[in-house]
Amino acid sequence: MIGRIWHGWTAPDDADEYQKLLEREVLPGIERASRGYEGVYVLRRDGGDEVEFVTLTLWRSIDAIRTLVGDDYERAYVPDAARALLARFDETSTHYELVIESH
Repeated sequence: MIGRIWHGWTAPDDADEYQKLLEREVLPGIERASRGYEGVYVLRRDGGDEVEFVTLTLWRSIDAIRTLVGDDYERAYVPDAARALLARFDETSTHYELVIESH
């Protein structure tokens, strides 16, 4: 299992709208467009003058990630509607192998 981590920041006034966009469009779009997508955790932190979002998507393999973003699997997946609400974001995602799981 691969964990894919990405960060994006919005202005405080855009944070709720961005979160709704994630829930209604972006994350369902990833699920529909990808093979090997196993789910997501979205973290949100109010930093005063900006709101940070961290996504941790779970994938069966690097090849599964390529079904979403192509051969350059480190490239961030940021649809135009999300770009319009984000003040800044990581251009790449970081990948980790899941080695311990506990519930």
